[in-house]
Parts: sequence; structure tokens; C-alpha cells
Amino acid sequence: MEKEFIEIIQKNQGIIHKVCNIYCDVQEDRNDLFQEIVAQLWKSYPSFRKESKFSTWMYRVALNTAITSFKKTKRRPDQNRLTSDNYQIVDEGYNTETEDNIKQLHRAVAQLTGIEKSIVLLYFENKKYEEIAEITGITQNYVRVKMNRIKKKLKKLMTEEEE
Repeated sequence: MEKEFIEIIQKNQGIIHKVCNIYCDVQEDRNDLFQEIVAQLWKSYPSFRKESKFSTWMYRVALNTAITSFKKTKRRPDQNRLTSDNYQIVDEGYNTETEDNIKQLHRAVAQLTGIEKSIVLLYFENKKYEEIAEITGITQNYVRVKMNRIKKKLKKLMTEEEE
């Protein structure tokens, strides 16, 4: 089971990096969140029922972990943590050096709420509204409404930054 888990994480680690980059500005925080997400995935892996795609389940766990980590005021050590002795996941990194307009968009996205960030991230991943709804646990109709509001909000934030 461990070998299978490590292989799947290595193939899909881009999802974790994207979530970390959208929720954290500092590399150290991204690294901490990455580890926290992997630990949560490991802890939840035995309960993965394969009723949805692995990537859908992985997004859901990663986004919930990211949102929860910011709600916590006090971190408690996880007793089921994986240590570097237990796994060897190669960190290929995720390149965040992009053009100025993408950086501006990232700064605007950083000002969104937790659920708005989740929706935008999945939208940027070209996920259909149906899948976004499944991952976030909200209705498909509410995803559409929320996405329209988010687009307006991002446009306003980016316009304000240019001024």
C-alpha cells in the first residue's frame, strides 16, 4: 500500500504544489503545507473508495487541509506523521516564476477567501463545474454563481492594483 501511495503522489504532486502556491506566499509555508497535505492524504488513503477520480479526491483533501490549516490558531503535532524514513517522494518543485500579469493575478487571488481560492484553482485547472462542485462540496449552480462573482472581484482587484 505504501509503494502504491508514493507512486500516485509522485504522479500527482503538481496538484499539491498548486494548492500550496495558491494558499501560501512564503516558500517555507508552502513546504509545511505540502508536508501537511501529504500526511493528510496518507492518513485518508485507506478510506479512498475509488468512487471518484483520484485527482478529484486528492484536490478535495488538499484544499480542505489548506483551508483548515489557516483556521487553526494552534498547531498540534500529528501523531500519524510520515517521516523521511517512511517515504521517498521526490520534490520536483513547482515553478512560480511567471510573467507580470500572472503575478498580478496571483496577488489578486491571494486576496480571495478560502473557498473562492479553491474554486479559482480548480477553474484554472479547467475542471468542469460539476467536478468543482464535487470537490468543494457545494452545488453546481452555486459554483456558477460564485465563479461569476469571483471573476468580477478579480477584475476589480487587478484594476485597482494598476491604478
